[in-house]
This record gives sequence, structure tokens and C-alpha cells, in this order.
Amino acid sequence: MDVVNLAFEWTDTNKHWLIEVPIRVVVYMLVALIARFVLHRMIDRATTGRNPKIIDDAEPKRAGRLRGLRERGNTASAAKAAARRQQRAQTIGSVLKSTVSIVLLVWVVLSVLNVFGVNIAPFIASAGVVGLAIGFGAQNLVRDFVTGVFMLLEDQYGVGDTVDLGEASGEVESVGLRITTVRDIDGTLWYVRNGEIARVGNMSQDYAVARIEVPVALSADLQQAERVALDAAREAVKDEAIAAKVLGEPEMLGVQTMSSDQVTLRLTIKTKPNAQWSVQRRLRREILRAYDENGIDLPYPHLRTPVSVSAEAE
Repeated sequence: MDVVNLAFEWTDTNKHWLIEVPIRVVVYMLVALIARFVLHRMIDRATTGRNPKIIDDAEPKRAGRLRGLRERGNTASAAKAAARRQQRAQTIGSVLKSTVSIVLLVWVVLSVLNVFGVNIAPFIASAGVVGLAIGFGAQNLVRDFVTGVFMLLEDQYGVGDTVDLGEASGEVESVGLRITTVRDIDGTLWYVRNGEIARVGNMSQDYAVARIEVPVALSADLQQAERVALDAAREAVKDEAIAAKVLGEPEMLGVQTMSSDQVTLRLTIKTKPNAQWSVQRRLRREILRAYDENGIDLPYPHLRTPVSVSAEAE
């Protein structure tokens, strides 16, 4: 009888460790995995507006029906905008999913420790102290990440945009949470920390303005110089290559500056994003040619090679 009582006493004492503890640990892990799966799917839907698996399964069935629509609607601007939205969605979704995974992992670890009877209060207090120390030590890293998140949310710039970030100017090649890479006109790739960006000049949003400033001699007839330059610009934009880049008509603003040896005239025209520089170069060439044909003197005319001679030499 004593042996039987001891057996039952042993079972009652250890059933907590043999049955209850493993079940609770497994339940916590299953809850965390299910919550992670559900939250990740919700993030995918929120950031991309669709379920990737369903899209992949249904794509072959819809490919033939939608191929014509895609081909008709596939313009360069639409492709660029779609790529930009996709990059922003992927980056933001990646951050949210990583945050969810870390939070759930911490919850599971603390819950399991609590199940095993470990006092988790010191761990929480220590985590707070360690987190505070890490925050002070990595405040620049935190600032880079926070700034990167806001840049993505506000859509300040994207891949393919031409930007001026202060120390670096050029075309954006990648936008991350910590680093933005910019390729300048010389081909140098700049790595710019997001937290160090104080201001952003985006030259690729909505439209741009091609500004052409033409110097003429003080002895030149300014009215004729303005008229010839405007006529040359209007003729240039009739070319199909230029017409596809402009969004309006050239506008002569008149005299911009005066000095002891020249007068500068300014002409502007609205263009598509990133097209202003090519339009400027073409209009300058046509205006210079028109001035040469109409006998309008530029400053220091004896130093200038006639446009006609340069064109023939090319």
C-alpha cells in the first residue's frame, strides 16, 4: 500500500513537468507561428494590395486575357511608377514583418521562461537597460532607419529620380532604410546615410523646366535677339525628338542680367521629368545657329567658331 501511495504521489508531483509544461510550451509556439503567418499575410495584403500566392496561381489563367492590355498600357512612365511603388511596398512590408517576428519571438521566449517558473521581471528590467544603452550607442543608426521609413512613406524620391542631396547629386539607384545610393554624372556611386540628408531636391517629379540663358553683345539689337531666339526655339520643338519631351511652348522672359560686356537673355520651356537637360542642349545649339545666320553678335565674337563650320566638321 505504501508503494502504491508513493507512485501516485510521484505522478501528482511530476505531471506538471511531464504533461502541462510541454503542452503549454507547444501551445505558445503554435500561437506565435499562427499569429506570425496571419500577420505576415495581412502585411502583404496591406502593402501590395493582393495575395502573392493567389496571384501566382491565377496568373497563368489570366495571362492570355490580359496580355493585350498590358502591352497597350506599358509605357515607360507607368513602368517606372509601378517599380517605384513596388519597391516602397516591399521595403515597408519587410520592416513590418521583421518587427512582427521580433515581437513574437520575444513574447514566446518570455512566456516559455514563465512556464518553467523563471522570474521574468529581472529579464524585462535588464532588457530595458540594455535597450537604453543600445539606443544611446546606435542613435545614428536609429536615426537613419527612422528617416528612411519617413522618406519611403512620403515618397520624397525613388529609383530613377535625379536628386540633389547636398553632398551628392545624380540619379538614385537604390533606396533603403539606412542608405540611399546615388550615381553622379561622372559615374561615381555615392552611399548617403538617410539620417544625414537635411534636404532633398527632386528634379524628376511631375515636370521640369528647361532654362536657356543666351549671352549677346551690348551692341546687339535686343528685340531682334529675343525674337530670333524665340523663333529658333519654336522651330526646334517641332522636331519629333524634342516634341516628345516638352509640355508647353517656349517663353522668352527677356533680359536676365547685364554686365560691362554682355546682356543675358533668358528663355524657358516646361518639359517632362529628366528631359530638361537634353532640351537645353538642343535649344542652345539652334539659337546659336540662328544668331549666326541673322548676324546677331555674341560677346567676344572673334573667339567663337561659327556653328555652320562646327556642324560640317562633325
